[in-house]
Amino acid sequence: MKKQFVVVICGPTASGKTAIAIRLAKKYGGEIISADSMQIYKGMDIATAKPTKEERNEVPHYLVDFQDTNEGFSVAQYVQLAHKCIEDIGAKGKIPFIVGGTGLYISSLIDNLDFGETECDYEYREELRKKAHENGNEYVLNMLAEIDPDTAKTLHPNNLNRIIRALEVYKTTGRKMSELKEDSRKNPSMYEPCMIALDYDRQVLYDRINSRVDIMLSMGLIDEAKEFYQRRDYPTAAQAIGYKELKPYLEGKCELQCCVDELKKETRHYAKRQLTWFKRDKRINWIRVERDTTEEDIIKCAEGIIDKALSDMKRGG
Repeated sequence: MKKQFVVVICGPTASGKTAIAIRLAKKYGGEIISADSMQIYKGMDIATAKPTKEERNEVPHYLVDFQDTNEGFSVAQYVQLAHKCIEDIGAKGKIPFIVGGTGLYISSLIDNLDFGETECDYEYREELRKKAHENGNEYVLNMLAEIDPDTAKTLHPNNLNRIIRALEVYKTTGRKMSELKEDSRKNPSMYEPCMIALDYDRQVLYDRINSRVDIMLSMGLIDEAKEFYQRRDYPTAAQAIGYKELKPYLEGKCELQCCVDELKKETRHYAKRQLTWFKRDKRINWIRVERDTTEEDIIKCAEGIIDKALSDMKRGG
């Protein structure tokens, strides 16, 4: 079976993935599938740096702005929907562009991970949530580390839903999540990925992050966060960086500047975790970005990478 060629634009937050992907998709006749676990939620526009309506009009975007904040959303659901999007885009003779910073979404999709049909144990989930509330998320993560250290080391304490899911899978199946993933990798991928990421000088990236937070505030992030918390229906969406850091200010417990500093710090930490994840994938072509690197420089490098991948695929097929 001939594999579907896909372009993956990934990397840390604030690295300019959306703008680069739109330009490349327009050149190569592509359409964009988001790989961002928070941009799926309705109303969470500023905090998640969701592509604007104008950007979505330039190039069709999929898996953005469709999920209610009161509903959970799993990696397995993402993979299922993304497979269908890729199939539909490919059927039109266009190139699917997978764009985002959620490494688990990207690797699960590209490597064709099969999560199977595992049972749900809602009572156990609530029990674990209670433990996390009483003892902290680290406590539950340590529970996972004792039975499945390979999965635990890939998860941050803030990813409580995924920690709970991994513990639930072990309880209901008797098998580790890492084992299930390893088994599923035996199924060959349906895709031929050309993977690109932007490798910023660390201080340049941090400056971009700090600037982006300031821009988000000027766009109305505080009002968006206030509206988000007023809905009180945000089990999974509450993990989004941008709201929880402002909550103490909204509750009158902290000065705004203190919360803004915390938001910038947490975003920098998140970018560092993203880089750690993506650096493990040796298929990624990294484009080095210094302070004086222009968008045109990046586009030129990316075009060279895509052209070579397309040429190699034609020769091989």
